[in-house]
Amino acid sequence: MRNVRAVTPDEVPAATLFAAIWTNPPVRIGKAALHDLLARWLARLTPDGSAYLVAQRHLGADSLQRWLAGEGFEVSRITSRAGYRVVRVNDPKRLPRNGDHASELAR
Repeated sequence: MRNVRAVTPDEVPAATLFAAIWTNPPVRIGKAALHDLLARWLARLTPDGSAYLVAQRHLGADSLQRWLAGEGFEVSRITSRAGYRVVRVNDPKRLPRNGDHASELAR
């Protein structure tokens, strides 16, 4: 594929934003590391972008959803089946207002 490049996280240019992020976050790395990882990448969403996270209920999916909401993210559960949760995450501070797609990107 010509339009795909595999790079390490530190090699992604700082100005690169993502319209969508799909992930099964590595919850077993510990809460602090997971929160740092998610904060780093969720900040890279475009103003109208969304992240979709899949996590097992017994590995903390519900507490992760509460933490994201507590951090000011708009979080909604898309589905739940066989002990897994799929949640959509948006950052309301970054969402375009009144059709303004050039809204402030800073957190």
